Amino acid sequence: MGSKGCILWRLLLAVCCCGLLRMLSADANSVTLPETLLFVSTLDGSLHAVSKRTGSINWTLKEDPVLQVLMHMAEPAFLPDPHDGSLYSLGGKDDEGLMKLPFTIPELVQASPCRSSDGILYMGKKQDLWYVVDLLTGEKQHTLTSSSAESLHPSSSLLYLGRTEYTITMYDTKSKELRWNATYFNYASTVPDKDSQYKMSHFVSNEDGLVVTVDSESGDVLWIQNYNSPVVAMYIWQREALRKVSHTNVAVETLRYLSFLSGDAGRITKWKYPFPKETKAKNKLMPTLYVGKYSTSLYASPSLVHDGMTVVPRGSAFPLLEGPKTEGVTIGGSEECFITPSTDVKYSPAGLKEKSRINYLRNHWLLIGHHETPPAAHSQILDKFPNSIPRHPVNIIPSSAEVSTDESLTDVDPEEDTSIPTIPYVEKPSHQYQRQEAPVDSMLKDMATIIFCTFLLAGWVAFVVTYPKNMRRQQLEHQQFQKQMEEKMQLLQKQQLLFQPSLELQQDVEFMDGGQVRSEGSTNSSPTPSPRASNHSNLSVSEFGSSATEQDEADDETRLARVGNLTFCPKDVLGHGAEGTIVYRGRFDNRAVAVKRILPECFSFADREVQLLRESDEHPNVIRYFCTERDRQFQYIAIELCIATLQEYVEQQEFDRCGLEPIALLQQTISGLAYLHSLSIVHRDLKPHNILISMPNPHGRVKAMISDFGLCKKLAVGRHSFSRRSGVPGTEGWIAPEVLSDDYKENPTCAVDIFSAGCVFYYVISSGSHPFGKSLQRQANILLGAYNLEFLNSEKHEDIIAADLIQKMISMDPQERPTAHGILSHPFFWSLEKQLQFFQDVSDRIEKEPLDGLIVRQLENGGRKVVKQDWRAQITVPLQTDLRKFRSYKGGSVRDLLRAMRNKRHHYRELPVEVQESLGSIPDNFVRYFTSRFPNLLLHTYCALQTCSQERLFRPYYPVSKWQESDIRDSV
Repeated sequence: MGSKGCILWRLLLAVCCCGLLRMLSADANSVTLPETLLFVSTLDGSLHAVSKRTGSINWTLKEDPVLQVLMHMAEPAFLPDPHDGSLYSLGGKDDEGLMKLPFTIPELVQASPCRSSDGILYMGKKQDLWYVVDLLTGEKQHTLTSSSAESLHPSSSLLYLGRTEYTITMYDTKSKELRWNATYFNYASTVPDKDSQYKMSHFVSNEDGLVVTVDSESGDVLWIQNYNSPVVAMYIWQREALRKVSHTNVAVETLRYLSFLSGDAGRITKWKYPFPKETKAKNKLMPTLYVGKYSTSLYASPSLVHDGMTVVPRGSAFPLLEGPKTEGVTIGGSEECFITPSTDVKYSPAGLKEKSRINYLRNHWLLIGHHETPPAAHSQILDKFPNSIPRHPVNIIPSSAEVSTDESLTDVDPEEDTSIPTIPYVEKPSHQYQRQEAPVDSMLKDMATIIFCTFLLAGWVAFVVTYPKNMRRQQLEHQQFQKQMEEKMQLLQKQQLLFQPSLELQQDVEFMDGGQVRSEGSTNSSPTPSPRASNHSNLSVSEFGSSATEQDEADDETRLARVGNLTFCPKDVLGHGAEGTIVYRGRFDNRAVAVKRILPECFSFADREVQLLRESDEHPNVIRYFCTERDRQFQYIAIELCIATLQEYVEQQEFDRCGLEPIALLQQTISGLAYLHSLSIVHRDLKPHNILISMPNPHGRVKAMISDFGLCKKLAVGRHSFSRRSGVPGTEGWIAPEVLSDDYKENPTCAVDIFSAGCVFYYVISSGSHPFGKSLQRQANILLGAYNLEFLNSEKHEDIIAADLIQKMISMDPQERPTAHGILSHPFFWSLEKQLQFFQDVSDRIEKEPLDGLIVRQLENGGRKVVKQDWRAQITVPLQTDLRKFRSYKGGSVRDLLRAMRNKRHHYRELPVEVQESLGSIPDNFVRYFTSRFPNLLLHTYCALQTCSQERLFRPYYPVSKWQESDIRDSV
């Protein structure tokens, strides 16, 4: 017994020791784990924490892709390098082909905002954030940004990984469209310490995630892994930070080919492409530029290839009009041409002459593969970029340069020796390599020197002869220029005398956002007077002399300008619009107004705007027009003075809304839009900036009004659409997809305003968000139909109703969008009293319907989800008890739920006090009692009873059909 007990105690002691050792080992590993990891960043946005010893993945942090580049942009296109954000230009007016630009995306962002000589606006954004990651599991604990930095519990097992987002946008002011937009992500890192000796070399492929890691000293292949996405950066963890380690980019075929020769990868790697026909490896690797594609983003990165690989020559990035003449070429699903190692790309001289007419963005052709290293961009291209962008010299390896491998790689037969390491002997080129000069090259250089000297001498002689004449001509031109400037200054001094002060303008505190006048591609003649023109002041064209007489009589101290019946202060500017439009605070007929001053170039558009204002301003939710005046320089339009824009209403928390609730504001906006559409007027630029908040009335109430009719279109009688030939009207980010996309065969209609209004609805409800994302990607998401209503709760009754309406309004199909009158009939605008009345009318309508009738079947279809399987279990106990007194109800039936609501509504005064207190007062609390428990009930019932929409009982709840609405509009 004693020996047995001794043995048992020994076993227990051994188990405890083992457990203690494991705990100590785990603690040691938790401390040293970061130093044993290699962090691999891939193009798809993943950061893999892998073992330095085996390359196996411990955990992965998945974020946005390193590159996000929009494809549908005008020329020239730019190809970014995901490794460091370098840029390569592609295409252009002269089809220069691929060229290396001397700056990167981060440098463009640093230099923005700026403007180029050809009218390109550069806008950049840099955003830094920190990921707090559990180093044992890779789980992201928190994201720290400049606006969100919550406190964290201290822990030794947390990694802090910094990441920076660079976004650059190029906007063409001439074509009014987005030229290019790209987002580049990069992890914050530094170089390793000088005293640290990193004894591994990494070779990665540009096309997939293949990585070969070798020992830098012995040349042994340590491990081979494929991370399924091109590797863009590799890091080690040193002194509480990421330290970037170098890697060499090699073509995937070259990497696999050389790995195969080493005898280490033949059993591991699957071969995607056939091997070159050579049985012996060549001893030279050539630098190239690999052009690839990930998702919708094209990218370019330097790469080394072995002899025998197919390389696209310089200037041949685009194939011929009939496509590339290749053998074994692969055509991708998106019509890119993928070249393989066995592909022989052939270009005829005639084809090369025609290639300047190739436009990738129109024909969707681009050779995906390895290209000869491109030259540096010449001065003609660089002159178009802003001078504020920093430029560093670009070291371009000549296309004929080659990188030599170790002699041990030469004449290797894989059948004779399979143990020779190959990859470690490849070195990344860091300087230009020279080749021996042939005698012919020497003769050509001598001839070039003679020709150059001859031209230099001729140029000097020509300069000596023409210099005196040029100097005299320049002196004459300078004198004429000075004379012209003196005449213009005298003219300006005379014109300043015309604007002497007239009447004192009262200092009001209200203000109005400046309207914008934007030009389209076509010009319209001056409109004929409207039949209702007598309700407004007549157009007054003041002559130069009479205007001067009026100004001479003005008081010198008030500094007011008078034009006809309008007075305004030139210093009291309310806002600026497009095409030089300025909005002043002014007065007309002793009334405070906003005065829009318009340049002569926009008179025709101003006349059209005035005509539409006269025709439409009888509605309370359309901006009111007062008069138009004109002098020899400008045209002036007096409109109603407002207190703010919808943008200020939504985004300024301190703004006094004067009791105007968001739903009422949206209802007023749609009411004004419905009135415009009834007059066959399409606004075409509906956005928060063009919806104004009126001045408070005598009762202190304000209202919403639609303004800025500069882009409005009056449809001809009998027409329901307008042509797109006059350009793209509207503001980027608020334009309907059918206006921009060529996929729509029919011309745009009034539905473009409904789409914009849907975006405005979500903007108001979400307090400033847009359904199609941030401003930079907004219009591209609109074309893709990629919206996100994340601020609407799918379990909340009000948000479900709002989401249903907004989704219909922003539908990609214009035919699926409701009309403005139809929107006003949607349950989104129903009061609680109307909701309760609707539930009661529906219950009355289906009371005598058979169970297998069409209406009941539609109502009960999907009803269990609406009532949450059994609605009786969702209501309070007093109401349950009361319902069981009189009749039985089916808990899974929508019809029985509506019947219970109707009965309790009719007999509310007869209910016990505890039941009344549970239900609340009628109608508001009573309705909320049921809709809060069954948030899908109203929308489900509304959709199920669509078939009864033409019945007299349900006409107040459903919109009239489109043909009925058309008849109503024609009668108006």
